[in-house]
This record gives sequence, structure tokens and C-alpha cells, in this order.
Amino acid sequence: MIFITILTLIVAKALPVINTNLSTIHFTRISSLVLFLSAILSLQILKIESIGNGIGLYSGLFHISQITVFFEIFILIIGGIILIGWPLICNSLSVEKVKTINKSLISNIEGTIYNKGIDYSIIILFSILGSILLLSSYDLISLYLSIELQSFGLYILSSLHRDSYSSTASGLKYFLLGGLSSCIILLGISLIYAYTGITQYESLYLLNSSLISNIESISIGSLGGLNVGLILIFIGLLFKISAAPLHNWSPDVYDGTPTIVTTYLTIIPKLSILILMLELQGSTITNIIISKTGLISIINNFSLSYLLLITSLLSLIIGSLLGLAQIKIKRLLAYSTISHIGFILLAISINTSQSIDSFIFYILQYTLTNLNVFLIILAYSYLSKNSLKDINYINSFIGFFYSYPLLSLSFSICLFSMAGIPPLVGFFSKQFVLYAALQNGYYLISIIGIIVSVISASYYLKIVKLIMTPTDKEVDNNITSYSYLSNLHSYLISSLTLFILLFFINPSIILNSTQLLSLSLFYI
Repeated sequence: MIFITILTLIVAKALPVINTNLSTIHFTRISSLVLFLSAILSLQILKIESIGNGIGLYSGLFHISQITVFFEIFILIIGGIILIGWPLICNSLSVEKVKTINKSLISNIEGTIYNKGIDYSIIILFSILGSILLLSSYDLISLYLSIELQSFGLYILSSLHRDSYSSTASGLKYFLLGGLSSCIILLGISLIYAYTGITQYESLYLLNSSLISNIESISIGSLGGLNVGLILIFIGLLFKISAAPLHNWSPDVYDGTPTIVTTYLTIIPKLSILILMLELQGSTITNIIISKTGLISIINNFSLSYLLLITSLLSLIIGSLLGLAQIKIKRLLAYSTISHIGFILLAISINTSQSIDSFIFYILQYTLTNLNVFLIILAYSYLSKNSLKDINYINSFIGFFYSYPLLSLSFSICLFSMAGIPPLVGFFSKQFVLYAALQNGYYLISIIGIIVSVISASYYLKIVKLIMTPTDKEVDNNITSYSYLSNLHSYLISSLTLFILLFFINPSIILNSTQLLSLSLFYI
């Protein structure tokens, strides 16, 4: 359905008769409605009885299961919400009326309303289509093609403001480093195919079992090629989710892109890649005890579990410590994302039913919390006197509480949740991950996780302190009175805030769902 919508919107834009009668809001709202409708249609797939064992599509290139359908629905809903929050400045006013308000803003408003939304809503649909295909990919070839389909849209979105130097530089950096990570993934796929002759996940699982049961007769070259290829693929994927030490690009890119694009970059691509890593993690050889040569022992020591543990540890430390020195809000949130990626990778590396349960729950709660944070930042951008510009510096939130008390309280609740303060939902997600780590003997990294959580709480509390700090400046209401925040935007912020705040009252629905999904990977 998404593909048909993309073709329809392209035709609508190409025909002058239709294009002149459609504004930005039409294309954006149509795209968001299609995403919500696609989520409803995907929900019907869960009623198929054989979905528990998985269903292969297109000669094994794709494979859908309960967990892939669940996250497909989740991505479609989140994508629709992000499109709803797409900046349509003064969408309750006509341009003619705005001209009577402030003539100096005419060109910016017209460019924002009538030029930027039409093309980029189509690009978002392309990127979401790539993310959905990536979730269901069951072959290394479909994996690579889906990643590229997802990434090409991200490269364009990151340079959304073509007249801005920082936006152009961010788009170029993202394109070059994203291309480098794609090359690393392609090199890993080539090595696996060269040494094994297969690209399908199921065949890799069977080969893995065969190698473990016949350790004395295996070829060292086949074992090395398979492991090195999988490690290279994971390095490329870790690069794309900005896990440390492959994180240097993300603060610069997030800071240079518009806020709404940063919202998309921090959520949708990471969701699909993390679920993909969960699928691929079963292909690693970690259970070899008897080693025929020293080389096999060396290869085993660099298995994917060790790689993920090391990356998790570095992400926790770097994301928490470097976030303390940030003065820009999006750079701080970028390092916050790196720190949370550390907890997520820790859950993947443990690879038990309990840890996968905590992994799924952590992804769900952090996605919703992060989305709410950016929706609030966008709302503040709309309502402030700089409603046509992004909020860049943390100091911009000084006195936020005295101008918009309810919005600032929602913002503070989200920040407390990200810091892991009970009884908010963020506390429970960190608790589940750390409990799974302790249950499996990862004591050192659990202690480090607790310490860095305390450290990272300081820069969240710094923002809350600025929000509650009174300012002596008088509020300029000349433009604020004409700024407009839609009722739907307000409803989304309030709903997400209530979920974060009141999750502990009735957590059984989400916890039971995540537990069933994790059990489906191990026992179905």
C-alpha cells in the first residue's frame, strides 16, 4: 500500500492540474493517513495462525513473523505521528493574512509551507518502506538493498534546508559516512558468500549448527570467513545506529539537521536496524568449546557477543560523559541516544528470553519518550517568538515553565524518565536490562550501567533547572499570539506524557506483549 501511495503522490506532483490544487498539508496528511491505515492492515496479519512459525515471501528473500509484524506496525504508527508533527508554520492562517502581520517573514513562511513538505513526505514514505522491508529481510541481499532504500531517503532529509551551511554539511557528512558503513556491510556479505556460498539466514543457521557439531572436521577458512563476515556486517550496522566508538558523526548530523528530521533519524532507522541485529545475532558461533587450532580460539574470542558487549560498554561511558559538556540541545540528545544504545546492545548480547524481553520493552519505551521530547521541542519552536527557527541551545529553555507550565511539566517528566527516575517508565526499562545482566553474571558492566545512569541524570536535571529558572526578560507576544499549535499535536504530547507518568498503574498489557514476543523467538 505504501508503494502504491508513493506512485500516486509522484503522479499527483507531476500533473500541474493536481499539483496546483494541493498544498503541503494535503501531501503530509495523506502520507500520515496512509501510514496509519497500513498499520491497521498489518494488524490483521497477526490473526494468521501460521504467523508464529513465520511465513516466507519471495523465494525466501523476506520472512515475516510475530516480532517483525509487531515492529512493522510500531514503525508505521511512529512514522505517521512524525508526519503529523511536520512543521507547517501558521497552518491556521493564510499567507495573505500573515503578510499583514509581519512582512519580513513572508518568504520564510511561503518556503516552509508550500515548498518543503511536498517532496519530503514522499521521501519519508520511501525511507519507511525500506525500514519495513529491512525488518522482514531474510537474505543478505535483501538486507543490503533494504538498508540502502532506507538510507537514501535519510541522506536527503538530513540536508532539508538547502540554503543552510550547517544542514548541507550535515547531509554531506551523513552521506559519506553512511556510504562507508554500507561498504563495510557489503564487504562482510561478500566474505560470507565467498567462503560459504550462501546468503540466506536459515542456511546460515544450519551451517552454524553443522560447524558446532563437527568442529574437528571443519575448514578453518570457512569458519574464519563466516565469523569475519558477520563481524563486518555488525560493524556496519553499529556505525549506522551511532554506537560508540563509531558515534562521532551523529552529534554533528543531528545538530545540523532540522528538529523534525532529527526526530526521524533518532527513531525509525535505529528501530529497524536493532531488530535486524537481533535476527542476525543467532548466526554467530559462540558455543565452540573444543578448538582444533589456536586460530579457532582467536576467532571465537572475537565473536559477536564480545563485540556487542565491548560496544555496549563504550556507548554507556562515552554517551554519558561527553553529554555533560554539551550546550546544544540536539547534541546532548544525540549523546543521550548513544548512552541508551549501550543498554539496548547489552540486552542483545546476553541473548536470553529474559534479556530479549527487556530489549523489546526498552526499545518501545525509549522510542515513545524520545518522540515526546522532540514533539515538545517542536511545540516550543512553534510557540516561541522564533517560531520559524529551530531551538538550538539549552539556554533557550530558561523560563520555559513561566510561559508554558503544562508543556514544561511534560518536558520535565520525559527527561526524568530518560534519566531512569522511578516510578516513570524509563526506570523499569533500565531495571529489566540490568536485572537480566546480573542474572547472567555480567556484574561489572551492570555496575558501570548504574554509575553512568547517575552521571547522565545530571545533564537531564540541568535542563530541568533551566526550565524552572525565572528570567527577567519580558515576554514578546507580538508573534506568539499568531503562533499555532494544533490540537492533535497537543493531544499526542499529553497522551505520551501520561503513558510515561502512569505506566506503573497498569503495566501488564505491554509487559505481557513483550514477553510473548521474546518467547516466540526461543520456543516457537
